[in-house]
Amino acid sequence: MSQLIQQINEHKIKLLLISAWLIILVFQSDFSSLLVEYSGFLFLGIAGAIFANSTGAGGGVVFVPFFNQLGLDNITIVATSFAIQCCGMSAGAITWWQHNKRVHSDDPEWTGLVRGLVTTVPCSIAGVLVAQFLLATLGESVSESLHVYFGLFSILLAVFIYMSIPLMTRQTIRTQFSVLDVICLTVIAFAGGIITAWLSVGVGELVAVYLILRGFNITFAIALAVILSAFSVWGGITYHITESQAIYWDIILFAGAGAVIGGMIAKHVVLFFSPARLKLFFATWILVMGIAGLPLWQ
Repeated sequence: MSQLIQQINEHKIKLLLISAWLIILVFQSDFSSLLVEYSGFLFLGIAGAIFANSTGAGGGVVFVPFFNQLGLDNITIVATSFAIQCCGMSAGAITWWQHNKRVHSDDPEWTGLVRGLVTTVPCSIAGVLVAQFLLATLGESVSESLHVYFGLFSILLAVFIYMSIPLMTRQTIRTQFSVLDVICLTVIAFAGGIITAWLSVGVGELVAVYLILRGFNITFAIALAVILSAFSVWGGITYHITESQAIYWDIILFAGAGAVIGGMIAKHVVLFFSPARLKLFFATWILVMGIAGLPLWQ
């Protein structure tokens, strides 16, 4: 009965969100032109969020190269990607958390979720804020060559994902974090937060790959990475609202809505497909995008 009530409440929340979005859209002064020019970003948001929330990687892996092809300036690319991920990663995080409570509440392979989040979330947010406010000058230099750094990071990430695929067949699954794991996750989350602030991707990917390499449950690793990424982008979005003011709100109106849809769908994608095939496909996508981002073709 309690589960039925919870499902009804979830449907009400979804209906409320859809209604609020439609009201905001309809009351835009240039409603018709917005619909014609930006409605396609709805599907970009869906695709990006499905990739992000079904692999543990941030949606920036999809959004950054796409916006770069549109000719947006680098700070707008990062700021807009952050804002879209606030929508999509939040939807994915809530979905994964509910999946954990419903399906894995007594699963020993998922017992470390809370501890993993307590370890990584503060460090990641700290990394994001340090990069935005204390390393702003360095961040500007990174931003000037965003496509190059993004390409190199993507290639490195793809290599690590390829390396993690054979390890997914191991019979022994880790269920507890060792002292070494806590130390490594603390460092990775902080460094990943800095990278995320500059490139709009980083912390979720790095933490997910580390957990897989260490032998934790693949779905558990994805769920933790998604929830961590959601906290991280929310920790950094204030900077782009108040300081950079570079968010492209017309894109957010559609891509953000699509990202919410994609975030809710992603869990079902993971549970339907083989995790190994999903990782293989995603690693190949990242590799291609990374190579395409390098100035090799100019």
